[in-house]
Amino acid sequence: MASIHPTAIVDPHAEIAADVSIGPFCVIESDVVIDTGCRLASHVVVKSGTRLGKNNAVAEGTVLGGRPQHIHAGPSVGRLLIGNGNTIREHSTIHSGLHDNDCTVVGNGNFIMVNVHIAHDCHVGDSNIMANNAMIAGHVTVENRAYISGAVGVHQFCRIGQLAMVGGQAHITRDVPPFITVDGLSSEVVGLNRVGLQRNGFTEEDMLQLKAAYRAIYRSGLCWNDVLATLNRDFKTGPAAAFHEFLVHGERGFVQERRARRSTLKIFSAEEVKAASQVNVRSAG
Repeated sequence: MASIHPTAIVDPHAEIAADVSIGPFCVIESDVVIDTGCRLASHVVVKSGTRLGKNNAVAEGTVLGGRPQHIHAGPSVGRLLIGNGNTIREHSTIHSGLHDNDCTVVGNGNFIMVNVHIAHDCHVGDSNIMANNAMIAGHVTVENRAYISGAVGVHQFCRIGQLAMVGGQAHITRDVPPFITVDGLSSEVVGLNRVGLQRNGFTEEDMLQLKAAYRAIYRSGLCWNDVLATLNRDFKTGPAAAFHEFLVHGERGFVQERRARRSTLKIFSAEEVKAASQVNVRSAG
């Protein structure tokens, strides 16, 4: 028998695996499936149409499968599918799909920190990290092993590529290509995600290939069709092949590179300062 706290409310039509743990004051509605090894802390709410895979840990105050925050959400909404081995921390919210046949999907092994919001119809892949207060709007796609820092806001319909790193408080209104870093202050690209790539076993040869592809995208000065043609011609294999696959399907445009800003202050030599001082003295006299 599942371990269900006596204060929890579990609909008799919910399917709960035998070794699931459900803590105090949880609410589990009908048409819910919770698979083996899941652990729900106190005050977790799991709404109808939610499917939890194996070995998920859900912390206090989390709401899974809530109604989409959308003015066109009807009386009947879609589902939420969550895979295996995810950690979902306190007060996070993951909403169901907007319409009957729509579905929000969260894959496997994701680490979703405190107060993260994942809206309706998002597709989140595997092994992603979303830090505190990240806000993921509707219809967003997050590929695999991306890192979304604290208080990042992602606009609806954007895509975040694999192993991208988005800095804290960035506002993302266009697609983030794979393997790159977005600076939180400027919300612009500042290079490859070198730390993430190294931690995930990318070799020096891989890094050199990704650098060459990055230069073709951001620093070649080519028009967009020529950039795509270059990527398709020169990077058919290896990790950089993912750039073309991602970019060719873009519909919102892509986050641009941050450019160095030149100082507008002129630096004067000692002789120029002395000459200017003498002119000022004569003018005053």
